[in-house]
Amino acid sequence: MSQVPAARRALAVLRLLAAAPGPLPASTIARALDLPRSSTYHLLTAMSDDGFVTYIPEERRWGLGVAAFEIGSAYLRHEPLERLARPLLRRLVDGVGEIAQLGILHGPETLYLLKEQPPRHATLITDVGVRMPAHLTASGRSMLAHLSAAQVRALLPGRFVNRTGRGPQSLRELRRVLAEDAHRGWSVEDGHITEGFASIAACVFDHTGHPTAAITVTFRRDDHPEEAWPALAARVRTTAAALTTRLTGRPPEPAPRPSRA
Repeated sequence: MSQVPAARRALAVLRLLAAAPGPLPASTIARALDLPRSSTYHLLTAMSDDGFVTYIPEERRWGLGVAAFEIGSAYLRHEPLERLARPLLRRLVDGVGEIAQLGILHGPETLYLLKEQPPRHATLITDVGVRMPAHLTASGRSMLAHLSAAQVRALLPGRFVNRTGRGPQSLRELRRVLAEDAHRGWSVEDGHITEGFASIAACVFDHTGHPTAAITVTFRRDDHPEEAWPALAARVRTTAAALTTRLTGRPPEPAPRPSRA
């Protein structure tokens, strides 16, 4: 048990360096983690011996080492997000009888990583590996709704495309939609991707409360009238919350009600 505090301090160093824009001086690390300076140097030296951090003598700063990179690469190889999400999506499909998908933001687009569907269900254009404009998809908007205005502007600086003549046509219009989605806790698109189909999505969050993925259910609009959408959204939100928990994430504080002015 005596090794546990040291392990926690080492993990805290890795998290701090991973979140920083670049290498940090030992004094900054000590101050940020409230550690004695001498203990910080001993810890960094031990972590450097194992390759988890590296010292840059010209800058007198510490950065992540090759071993940290190898662990990150292994994490990607193991497809943890998809593995954690797959059983949750299957249960969601069993509960609603509709297609469920897992998507992430990839620049200004939604990238679909995983898809589960009931037998003999209509095929969708949004299959695994497909990218769609994030501002048109429910999954994309559910994640964009939890980014800052500056981040949204940086991701979507140009002309707003559309597929069916529907959806936000400007950054100002998108911001209004995103504010409503953030307050409601889920997003919906109605015929923005495929005529006659609608989608409801809820965001998945990481340990900092940052949007990391989205869970989406897509259905024929005629099968679920609008008055049934909140109940369907509740199931999607429950699944997204379960995946957030599996990722040891936490949701952000509830968004305020958007102004109608």
